[in-house]
Amino acid sequence: MSYQKYYVPDQSKFPIFAAISLFLLVMGASSTINSLDNPDSNAVYILYLGFTVFGINLFFWFKTVIAEHIAGLNSAQLQQSFVFGMAWFIFSEVMFFAAFFGALFYVRNFSVPWLGGEGEKGLANMLWEGFEASWPVMSTPDAGSAFVLADKNMSWPGWDHALKWLPMWNTIVLLSSSVTVHFAHLALKNNNKKVFNKWLAVTVALALTFVALQIAEYYEAYAHYGLTLNSGIYGSTFFMLTGFHGFHVMMGGFMLAVMLCRSVFYNHFDSESHFGFEAASWYWHFVDVVWVMLFLFVYIL
Repeated sequence: MSYQKYYVPDQSKFPIFAAISLFLLVMGASSTINSLDNPDSNAVYILYLGFTVFGINLFFWFKTVIAEHIAGLNSAQLQQSFVFGMAWFIFSEVMFFAAFFGALFYVRNFSVPWLGGEGEKGLANMLWEGFEASWPVMSTPDAGSAFVLADKNMSWPGWDHALKWLPMWNTIVLLSSSVTVHFAHLALKNNNKKVFNKWLAVTVALALTFVALQIAEYYEAYAHYGLTLNSGIYGSTFFMLTGFHGFHVMMGGFMLAVMLCRSVFYNHFDSESHFGFEAASWYWHFVDVVWVMLFLFVYIL
């Protein structure tokens, strides 16, 4: 019976630093959101510290893993564990977004109709007698509400204004990037590094374009529509879903940019050994699928 070698990495402190930095990041993000109305709050610095520590930790962690791979220490069994690890990571991200989509579903199909007096749990006569259930929620009869509701929503404006609607261009850009990263993958499988680098560079450029368009969309929402994170349940769900997705786009785009640098400057990857890029491309396709769902349920339906 033959046994396959299996490399056992040395004891590492990277997971501990990752846990600490993620704790700082989450605490900083939540504190920053809760103190948006307090200009004297220093919560944002905790968020920056979490990002910084997490980024430095990932740099040295991945550098170590790449060095081990180049040294030939990886085995097929260890490679399989990388595949399972990435699959579980993407699954955890699926559950993350499922929670937010679930919240949106509950609000739209249960909470708002109940407040409008629909169904056995209708509360219209108990809370807001004049409230009419509709989505997006653009008005409230509660005069004492702390929410400043939006003047206009980000929903589909009709074919007459489609070309000026930023979410449509965001969708075209992101779906195009999914195609280009697939072309890059095919080129790498054929060991054509020049074509691989070209298509991967186009994908990274499209990722940056998407982020720029989303920044423009947020400016339009805040400056022209009066839509903010404090615009009631519609503003909260809109910015939480699109904001977290935008963060994932930046993270996925950064992954692909790192893979491009590894290929161009260090000549990493070949037709047989390119899991780093493959994992990043899986993640990018996941980000695209989430956007399609987000585009349908947040903007269209």
